[in-house]
Amino acid sequence: MATESPSQRTVSRLVEAATAAPSLHNAQPWRFHYLAESGRLELRAAMDRCLPHSDPHGRALHMGCGAALLNLRVAAADAGWCAAFRVLPDPYDPRLLASVRLRRVDDAADDSTVRERELAALAALAEQIPRRHTSRQPYADDRVPDPVRNELRVAAEREGARLLFASPWHAPAVLELARDAEGRDFADPGRLAELAEWTEVEVERESPPGDQAHQPSPVRDFAGRRAPAERLPAGEEGPPPQLALLSTVEDRPGDWVRAGQALERALLVATGHALSAAVSSESLAWTELGWTARDPLLPAGQVHAVLRLGYGGPASPTPRRPLHQVLDIH
Repeated sequence: MATESPSQRTVSRLVEAATAAPSLHNAQPWRFHYLAESGRLELRAAMDRCLPHSDPHGRALHMGCGAALLNLRVAAADAGWCAAFRVLPDPYDPRLLASVRLRRVDDAADDSTVRERELAALAALAEQIPRRHTSRQPYADDRVPDPVRNELRVAAEREGARLLFASPWHAPAVLELARDAEGRDFADPGRLAELAEWTEVEVERESPPGDQAHQPSPVRDFAGRRAPAERLPAGEEGPPPQLALLSTVEDRPGDWVRAGQALERALLVATGHALSAAVSSESLAWTELGWTARDPLLPAGQVHAVLRLGYGGPASPTPRRPLHQVLDIH
């Protein structure tokens, strides 16, 4: 019996959910190609939206696309589809980051209790996709409860990564690393130019004539440079920031895509618990600084991102590119 393929309308809805993923400077470095005849959906790197100064090795690009892939899988599961995917399926086409085949859950030949539970767990995250927004505002001092921390760890582990909270003595050092890296960014002409271009870039939106058709993306500020309310008077110390380090065992392009999926899954779980989150990967791009993020008391691994978590106010969404700019149907 022939396997049912999703309609173009369904694919459009899934890709729209995928593009709500976070990316460095909101560059949104993805392209989707749907090959209707074969029912295959390709996720490709958008090379015109790469950041050669801020992301010289392409780690953040791969992670952003990995986050979009996770959103796609979540939306697919919620709509009754099983998204079987392969990361970097063609060694001769490095821009092809993932190939996805969508099958109706009832048509999946390898149905099992484990797969059903995984699809249910993914589908349960769907309502968090439009609610997840990066927040650089000050957070309350309330500690993230241990059961929630464990859920975040499990979310990352399900995608083949590790998420560990920095120890109280190590967290301030990691935050200082982020401040140092941000300071270097402002002193580096290439990175500063990219920061200005992508955080103040005008994103085209479909709108009626006469309406404002462009919106800037807000400036990123992981270290809290623009949140003076967080600063305590001299001589006083508040609780250490609640930072979590996302890592994988290896450090290859496939691991970067995996890390992006793990990051977004953890962020969706955090959103479900009313947690605010900010992510920093820029500091790790400075190779002479990145090693500092590794806590010697925690298991070894390549750290790809640092998450700052806490309870804060609602964050504003960043603008998204219209669907016709990110999805091609053939």
